[in-house]
This record gives sequence, structure tokens and C-alpha cells, in this order.
Amino acid sequence: MTINFCSNSLVLYFLCLLYFVTLSNAGTFDYPSANLSTSWRNSPSLPHSVEFTDGSTVRAILLRGTFGPRFACGFFCNGTCDSYLFAIFIVQTNSASYITSPAIGFPQVVWSANRNNPVRINATLQFTSGGDLILKDVDGTIAWSTNTADKSVAGLNLTDMGNLVLFDDKDRVVWQSFDHPTDSLVPGQKLVSGKKLIPSVSATNWTQLSLLLISVTDEGMFASVESNPPQVYEELQVYGKKTNREPTYVTLRNGSFALFANSSEPSEPDMFVNVPQASSTQYARFFADGHLRVYEWGTNGWTVVADLLSSPGYECFYPTVCGNYGICSDRQCSCPSTAYFKQITDRQPNLGCSAITPLSCGASQNHSFLELKDTTYSSFQADLQNVDSESCKMACLKNCSCKAAIFQYGSDSANGFCYMPNEIFSLMNNDKEKTHYNSTVYLKVQDAPKLPNVPVV
Repeated sequence: MTINFCSNSLVLYFLCLLYFVTLSNAGTFDYPSANLSTSWRNSPSLPHSVEFTDGSTVRAILLRGTFGPRFACGFFCNGTCDSYLFAIFIVQTNSASYITSPAIGFPQVVWSANRNNPVRINATLQFTSGGDLILKDVDGTIAWSTNTADKSVAGLNLTDMGNLVLFDDKDRVVWQSFDHPTDSLVPGQKLVSGKKLIPSVSATNWTQLSLLLISVTDEGMFASVESNPPQVYEELQVYGKKTNREPTYVTLRNGSFALFANSSEPSEPDMFVNVPQASSTQYARFFADGHLRVYEWGTNGWTVVADLLSSPGYECFYPTVCGNYGICSDRQCSCPSTAYFKQITDRQPNLGCSAITPLSCGASQNHSFLELKDTTYSSFQADLQNVDSESCKMACLKNCSCKAAIFQYGSDSANGFCYMPNEIFSLMNNDKEKTHYNSTVYLKVQDAPKLPNVPVV
């Protein structure tokens, strides 16, 4: 009995010793910094490679903090994992800085270096002795670089805010990921004048969708379609002359998405959109459907807590919701007319419509209009004012690049506004009780040539 007791005590002692040694070693996983002349290879042998049930994999090379949603950076893939990003992502960690919750704590990518140029397995990230951070594919081709060689870089650090920073020997920032936003913003990050958010095509196709962007200028923040000229569908605009010499910027704060133009933090913002107070980690992402959504971590994983460019009842108010020429009504998509338009794909009406006979400037004498009453458009920038519908249509007929005459008015149809876009994205039904104006869209269409009258002999 004494022998068994001593034996059990000895086993318990070694188990406790092993536990504390493991905890001590696990602490090394909180490694937010790296020195010059360090390299990492994208392979499963990296110390912190984790697969998730949604099909994604992360291989963390830097990780900041313990216990909860934390920032890490490294290699990321999803789906078939034939291609990888060098990215900053939010992952769930335990008290020993191990990445956990593979069933619900899916990694949330908030920045990536090479989404237009992904790399393969065995690609390398090199932090050179000269201070350059270089991502090389397996064949040695350079996929991305900070271009910071010979700029006195002393080290690499991932901050608590999720900012990847190259700093010099005086701790001054030489390069930082916050200055190169992709499609997301984390709290405290500023999207400053001249910078843009551009969505990826999809969750599995990381290529930039250059059709949509969110940009900041001295006048405010604008969400637009990159047509020629751009078509703005949502904005946070400051009216009046800018008086502050500091760059205008937007930022995600606890409780708001705020625009600072003539003021700067900690002052009150010039404009803001309410966001629920954060009970955990939040971030905002711009999507290919035109939405800017705020996500928050909770007990059931990541959920949407705010849609910053949307209001209840305005789900159709997005330029790509039903594709080109598609009409959105109660979240349903349809084509204007079977005589002039057809769905691109019958089973996916949200992909839009195409003209059966394309418009031709060489046959402009055969142009006419398809009238769509009580129809409006997500973007409206009046080209003509104080006009009636006939004047609006005539101006469009005289302009070959005009694809539609969009006419809006309040109570006087002889005193309206005319918009003549060069490209048509999604249309929508006009609910006058919400918009408080009348709207008709006249789509320019191509008719068949009229046959000459042949006298009957």
C-alpha cells in the first residue's frame, strides 16, 4: 500500500512538473517581434500551424498576446490551400498563446500583402540583414516586398492593435501595414485621405475587385463604383471648407465609425455612424456586394453587429446587388424587358442582364428609350437641373456615351433633375414614401433598322 502511494505520488509529481514545463515552453508562442536575418518557410513544420473546420489554415510566425481574440501574422490559406497569403489575422488563443477554437474561431484576415499574387507551399518570407521584408514564391520569384532595404530598419513588430511595423534603432516607424490598407479596418486604424479600401472578389478569390472602392478625400468618405466617371452610392461628407491641415480620415472606434476632417481625436468627429459598443474584438470589412460590415467575436463565433453603409429597408440600394441592368425589388432581381434584355444566367438573376442588341454609336438613329416608371438608381449626380423629362431624354440621345436618362423631380415635373450615366449598374424600385421624390429611368436601347418602304407593283 505504501509502495503504491509513493508510486502514485511520484507520477503525480512528474505530471505536475511536465505541466509547468509545458506552460513555460508555451509562453514562447507569444512572439510578437523578429530580428534581422530571419526567415520562415511556408510548411506544416512551422511551430504554430493550425487547421480549421472551415477549411482554412494558418501558420503563425508572429503572435501578440494571450487568452482571447489576438492578432497574429503568417501564412494563410482556405479551401484547397493551393495558394497562400502572407497576412495579419485574428485568431483565438488560450492562456498559453496556443491558437484554439478551430470549430468556431475561424481566422479573420484583416490585412494581406499579396492578395493579387498568392504564393505556394514552401514559399519563404525573409527579413533580410538590410531591413527588407520579402515574400518569395517557391520558385524564387518575388511576390511582395516592403522595399525598405538600406532604410536603417532594426526590427519587426506586430503591435497590440494589429499593425505590422518595421522600425529603426530609435523605434521610429519605417514601414507599417496600417499605411497599406486592403479591405479591412481594425479599431484605431485610420483610413486617411488618399487611401482606399478595395474588396476581394470573394472569400476564396482574394483578387482585388477594382469595380468598388471606399476612398477618403478632404470632403469626406465615399463608397463608389469605379466607372468613368465614378458613381458614388454612399458618403460621409463634410460640407464647407476644410480648415484643419491634418489629413481627413475615418476610423473604427468603440461605439462609432467616425469621420475626422476639421477635427481630430480626441475631439468629437465631424460625422459618424453608430456602432454597438464592443464587448469583444471588432473589425470592419468591405465586401464585393458593396457593404461595409462590422464583425465582433462572441460565444458563437464571429457575427455581424453593424452594416455601416446600409439602413433598414434599403437593401436594394447597392450598385451590384442585381448586376448590370438588373432591377432590385424586395431583394428580388429581374430584367427590365424580355424584348431588349435577357438574364446573364437564368438560375442566378443577381448576376444581372445584358442587352439583346448592344448599343451602337454608328447606328444612333435607331436609339430609343425603354421607360421604367417608379424606378431609381443608387447613384444620382445631376447633369442637368430645372428640366423636364423630354429635355432629359433628348440630351441623352445627343450623347452617345449616355446609357440612360434618369429623371427625378419633387412636385413639379417641369422642374426636375437629369442624370446621364455612362454605365448602368443595378436599378431599383422607387418607394416614394421613403425617397420623397418621383423617379423614372429611361434606358437607351438599340432598335432594329427600319426597312425602307418598297412600293407594291
